Amino acid sequence: MLLDRRLLLFGMGALTTGMVAGCAGTGGMASRLMGPGTEPGGNRVQTLDRASFPEIGFSEWREDEQEYVLYPGDEIEIATPTATELTRTQRVGPDGRVSLPLVGQLMAADRTIAELEADASAAYASQLRRPLVEVTLKTAGPIRVWVGGEVRTPGMIEMNGDLDAYQAIIQAGDFLPTARQQEVALIRRGRGGTRMLRAADLRPRRGEVIALRRGDILFVPRTTLGEVANFVTQFRNALPVGFTYALGGQYQSF
Repeated sequence: MLLDRRLLLFGMGALTTGMVAGCAGTGGMASRLMGPGTEPGGNRVQTLDRASFPEIGFSEWREDEQEYVLYPGDEIEIATPTATELTRTQRVGPDGRVSLPLVGQLMAADRTIAELEADASAAYASQLRRPLVEVTLKTAGPIRVWVGGEVRTPGMIEMNGDLDAYQAIIQAGDFLPTARQQEVALIRRGRGGTRMLRAADLRPRRGEVIALRRGDILFVPRTTLGEVANFVTQFRNALPVGFTYALGGQYQSF
């Protein structure tokens, strides 16, 4: 499910216009977000103050690997030991759903194995006397990241092997002349599906090498990281399934 590039360009234009009008009212946003790491010789990956984006609700940054969640393109087996004729192996669809006999479609993307087992068991409760469901990941689907903002060809990039943040920028057509290369936002899925945010210096030959993970989002601002809030607002319902996050237990786009 790819995002129409016209929608992306339209949204970015609206974002830029809004930022020009709103820069004077940021209340020193740039000074709060830019730490010593933005200067040569400093640490080039910054942990940002969560209070700078109260409307978004970023969680504390953690480097540890999170529990695996399913993505579109993953091949899974959904087994019903008490009714083996219902067992199916299928791929998670582009919309993030799988189809089960008797009960229809269930959302699988952005769910852990345990969560999907619980959802499927609940769905089968009205159909089976013992609605036991076991889910097994057979083959992981493509690993994708998203690059947006001041790059020439914003959109989704498929990772073939290891990919760092600057390489992803190059694959997205490189920075535009208007890009703020020293302060690029990296948004990553955290515990419980929450968002985590860091700022990174990705200037050629000066920036940090940052390995990307599945589902990462890179946003290249034009002025300050205050634009991240506009990006979230503009595109939360337009990004493909697989770039989604949980807020208050409710899964929603971006």
